Amino acid sequence: MKKLLLVAFFLIANSAFAQETPKYVYAEILGESRLLSNKITVSIDYGQATSFFQSNKVKNEDGSNRIFNSMVDAMNYMGALSWEFQQAYVVTIGQQNVYHWLMRKEFSKLDQSVQDEMKKNFPTKRDLN
Repeated sequence: MKKLLLVAFFLIANSAFAQETPKYVYAEILGESRLLSNKITVSIDYGQATSFFQSNKVKNEDGSNRIFNSMVDAMNYMGALSWEFQQAYVVTIGQQNVYHWLMRKEFSKLDQSVQDEMKKNFPTKRDLN
């Protein structure tokens, strides 16, 4: 009987202190050097639907590519939107480096509002039309 009460107490105490598991959304920043420039253009991959002919490059409100000074500039942009840095690596293709930075952001719940916020923060050409 004591064991049963001990197990019951443990289960009740454990459920009282249990916290909801954080829900994260991940995004990958892909930075590519611009031709004859120190600046970079950035693509964001957060799992959105894409096609072969459409770019995921971050756009300005006028539809032009948003240009960043460096990958740190792009990360500061993401940080201002509450994204956290997770990991980075570089892939060299020919003479060009492509920077891959993985970011994450915590949301209280994952639903359509998350996709809407992503489209608002990282508009692609399709989102601006």
